[in-house]
Amino acid sequence: MTSFWENIYIETAARYSVVILCIILSLVVFELVTSYKNWDEIKKGNLAVAMATGGKIFGIANVFRFSIEHNDSILESVGWGAFGFFLLLIGYFIFEFITPTYKIDTEIENDNRAVGFISMVISIGLSFIIGASIG
Repeated sequence: MTSFWENIYIETAARYSVVILCIILSLVVFELVTSYKNWDEIKKGNLAVAMATGGKIFGIANVFRFSIEHNDSILESVGWGAFGFFLLLIGYFIFEFITPTYKIDTEIENDNRAVGFISMVISIGLSFIIGASIG
């Protein structure tokens, strides 16, 4: 039975499934911490929300990429993914804190694409820092 779990196709499918579930879970949490409904706004064509959400998805996936590349077990990868998501959320709140003249959530909800783009780039950039720190 050990050789079954050592099969690269089985391992890839397992990692893929776990990462998809973790991304879905992180999107649920992200939905809870924002003042707008991500998927309703995306359905309406709100590009700023799509960019911010896409940045979070890319960020989480990128943290997992680094963890998998580092040959961590699936359980360790989940730990890194959760920690990475937590750090990305902190980054989002820091972004909100350093812009006291306007509210990030409100600007993104109002389809301010400049704010959505910066939010996306912050998530992507931080994911590279988080990922590079996996060791």
